[in-house]
Amino acid sequence: MKRKLKMFMDNNNVKKTKRCSQSERSEPHRSQSEVCETDSGFSSGRSSPVSGRSSPLSAAPPLQSQVQSQVQSQVQSQVQSQVQSQVQSQVQSQVQSQSCVVSLDCEMVGTGPKGRVSEVARCSLVDYHGNVLFDRYVRPIGQVTDYRSQWSGIRKHHLTQATPFSQAREQVVALLQGKVLVGHSVQFDLKSLDLVHPGHMIRDTSCTRLLTRLAGFPRELRPSLKALTNQLLHRQIQVSRSGHCPVEDAVAALDLYKLVEGEWEREVELSLSDERDPAPPSYASSQHYMNDQYWPAHL
Repeated sequence: MKRKLKMFMDNNNVKKTKRCSQSERSEPHRSQSEVCETDSGFSSGRSSPVSGRSSPLSAAPPLQSQVQSQVQSQVQSQVQSQVQSQVQSQVQSQVQSQSCVVSLDCEMVGTGPKGRVSEVARCSLVDYHGNVLFDRYVRPIGQVTDYRSQWSGIRKHHLTQATPFSQAREQVVALLQGKVLVGHSVQFDLKSLDLVHPGHMIRDTSCTRLLTRLAGFPRELRPSLKALTNQLLHRQIQVSRSGHCPVEDAVAALDLYKLVEGEWEREVELSLSDERDPAPPSYASSQHYMNDQYWPAHL
């Protein structure tokens, strides 16, 4: 009996061994990495642990990115503040420069024999924006013998209540103090007012090459205010039959100045800097005077 039981158990073991060997031959061989993944409980990808809790280091942003963002924000704020300060300073300087510019024009009448002496009978002064600062009829010192109404627009009744010349001159002097003076052939206006203005503070639109070149006029031509205004501003002035208006002429000269203001002011600034810092004298041309023939014989 015992022998039969032992034989039966041996047969079963032999069958199990065959089945295991067959299954091993039929099943593909698994790699060691797959076995390790199965045993460890982690996948080969970058998945989180089976517990579901993520690592605190992976959740926090890197320190380098934080520093870069802080530096960028600081740089942006500094650049913005610098730009704002520059814009404010430019605006302030522009406002200051505009407040220092005025335009003058005067209308003359003739006094003395045959009206050959020109004296101011109306004076107008406007600011950079064309606002009238001064516009008065002025009583000439001499006896008017020619009102020149066709051009000046002045008639006898305009001068009955006119401002005395000395009083008008004082008011104009106060308004011109420290100002850049714009005008067309403005030296005649200053002469009629018996005024002298610093040369570097005068912008005469009849003399600058900038406007004649811009208008396409010949270099040697000295164009009139009417011609420049018509050509560059496309505006008609001095067309009234009652005579010229000094306010209109002053505004026209001012608008012409604005067309070339930047270039004109740079030219003046360069000329002033050259005068302040003149080139050192050259002694090369006078060096030959050191020769003996130019020295006295007794030396």
